Amino acid sequence: MEIIEAARVIAVDLCEKAGLKPGQTVIIGCSTSEVAGHHIGSRSNASTGLDIFNALDSVFSDRGIIMSAQCCEHLNRALIIERKYAAGLTIVNVVPTPDAGGSFASAAYSNFNDPVAVDAIKADAGLDIGGTFIGMHLKHVAVPLRLQVKRIGEATVTAARTRPPFIGGSRAKYDESLI
Repeated sequence: MEIIEAARVIAVDLCEKAGLKPGQTVIIGCSTSEVAGHHIGSRSNASTGLDIFNALDSVFSDRGIIMSAQCCEHLNRALIIERKYAAGLTIVNVVPTPDAGGSFASAAYSNFNDPVAVDAIKADAGLDIGGTFIGMHLKHVAVPLRLQVKRIGEATVTAARTRPPFIGGSRAKYDESLI
C-alpha cells in the first residue's frame, strides 16, 4: 500500500477505534527517515513529511479532530498546533525544520493556518509512525489500539486512545461510554 493511502487508512481506523469526536485532539509523531527504511533522525524527507501530513490532515479536519504534530528530540518533542487551540498551554519559540524538529512537524508548521509550538499537551489519541515515543503527550490512561495497517512505508505504526482512570474498586460501577 502506498504511503499516502496507508496514512489515510490509518487515520480513519484511529478515528473509528478510538471513538474520536469533534474537538478531541490527536498527537502524531512521524519519522520520515523510518518511513524510508532508515534509522530515525538520519534522513528526514520533506516531501514524505508533507504527503503524510496532508493525508492525515484531510481525515482529521473533515471530522473536526484537532491534530498536533510532535517535533523530534532536538526540539524536546515540542508540538505544533493551531494557535486557537493553545489557550492555557505554554507556547515556545521555535520553528521546526527537517533537520531540527522533523519533516512532519515542519509540514504542519508550514500548512497550519496560524501555527505555534507548545511544550506539552494531553491528547485523546495518538499515532506513532516510526518509534517517535508520543506517550508523554497522551492523557493519563492510554489504551493500545490494533490498526488494520501496521506500517507506513518501512515504519512501524502504533496507536493509542485514552480513557478516564477507573476509581472505586470492585464495588464501583462505571460509565461504559467512557471506556
